[in-house]
Order: sequence, then structure tokens, then C-alpha cells
Amino acid sequence: MNKKDHFLRMFDYDYWANRQCLTALGGSGSTLPKVLRLLTHSVAAQKLWLERLEQIPQTAAVWPNSTIEECSRSTDEMSSEWKRYIDKLSPSDFDKEIDYYNSKGERWSSRVEDILIHVLMHSAYHRGQAALEMRAAGLQPAYTDFIHGVRQGWVK
Repeated sequence: MNKKDHFLRMFDYDYWANRQCLTALGGSGSTLPKVLRLLTHSVAAQKLWLERLEQIPQTAAVWPNSTIEECSRSTDEMSSEWKRYIDKLSPSDFDKEIDYYNSKGERWSSRVEDILIHVLMHSAYHRGQAALEMRAAGLQPAYTDFIHGVRQGWVK
């Protein structure tokens, strides 16, 4: 499998897992603001990183306040945007260095492939935090293991 296909697959998994979390939160009958804030941040960070990759000014807050409906729409939008971005990459683009400023105003340079991996791991990290918060509240979090997504046919 080439890098483009690999990352398209991983971002399909990420989208599925994020949707599962939103479905679990929405179906829980509880608002759990901390869980929603974690999920909203995860999606906002995806937008921020995509804007860095495309060298355009940041348009979203890193920790925005959002409703579950707004977060859901943003999740759908980011899935489409990541597919669009990854689909246009050539094999050599994955090794390209991107210069950007982080949220502290520090200048950095990172490879495209490293940024893509970071985005995916960042989402997984915050989904884990969201699951922990839901369990602590006595609720059932989403089952978002990668292999489960494959078994369910979402991740091909």
C-alpha cells in the first residue's frame, strides 16, 4: 500500500472513530461538557493543522466552544477536507517540509507525513480522554478500536 492510500485509510478510520464518539455522547442523554470540549478541540486542531499544511492563516480557535451538532458538522467537513488534501499529494510531497507557527507563536518546520501522523494520534489521544470521562460519569463510551472499525466494514 502506498502512503497516499495508507493515509486515506487512516483518516477514514479517524472519521469513523470521531463519529462513533459523537454518537455515543449524543445517545448518552447527558451533555458532558468536558467530553464535547475534547471532541470539539480535536476537530478544531485538525482544521488548524490542515491550514498550516496549506499555508493559510488560522481560522479557528484551538479550544472552541461548540454544540454537538456544530461539532458533528465540523467532523464531516474535516473528513472531506482531509481526503481532498491527501488525494492531491504526490509521493514526494509526504517528505516535504512545511514551515509554520504553533499556537505559542514559535516557528517550526515539520514533514508532511509527520504532521499527518500527529493529527491522527492527537485525535486518538483526545478520544481516549473522552472515553475516560464518559466512563467516570457512568456512561458507555464508543468502541473505537481500529480493528473494530475494520471488522465493521467502515475501514477498508
